[in-house]
Amino acid sequence: MSMKENVGYIKDELNSEEKFLESFVKVERFYKKNKMLILGASTVAILGIVGFATNSYITASNYNESNTAYSALLEDINDSAALTTLQSKNPQLAKIMEAKIAKAQNKPVVLDIPFLKELSSYDVAMQKSDLAGLSSVVMQNDFVLKEYALFQKALLQAQKEQYAQAKETLKLIPQGSQVQQVATLLKHFLLTK
Repeated sequence: MSMKENVGYIKDELNSEEKFLESFVKVERFYKKNKMLILGASTVAILGIVGFATNSYITASNYNESNTAYSALLEDINDSAALTTLQSKNPQLAKIMEAKIAKAQNKPVVLDIPFLKELSSYDVAMQKSDLAGLSSVVMQNDFVLKEYALFQKALLQAQKEQYAQAKETLKLIPQGSQVQQVATLLKHFLLTK
């Protein structure tokens, strides 16, 4: 290497070190200027992570305890300690279990959980072959078994020789429904009526 090249190389090295020190000084100034903001954000982030982890642990613990209590109640429905644990850890599951216990003891079942209440209304209407009860269940837009309930209603109407109403009820079943195949069979039967 020639002397010129050596001098150029040394200048480049000094410039890069100077730039590094300059950026370090900028970072230090930024830190001193925003020290409280950085510490506050770090504290909030740490507290958030700890809070999330604690909440996840408590939720998992509640699920485990409620599942254990529910299993104990399935084995012995008279276990009051398990029922108390279930009521404190998972109130929705406790309501379901209380309804199951009431049904086992031939007491009236009162459900205030919307989904189960609708299923119970559907079950009662089907047992009694009650068209009005089925109609009220079918009118609820978010009922899970709506298409199936419509088919059941049409089937009951056909059994009661209300063929025109059964045809109208079958028209309410959407084309993409999984019940559509059996509904088509009933439609073919009703063509002759």
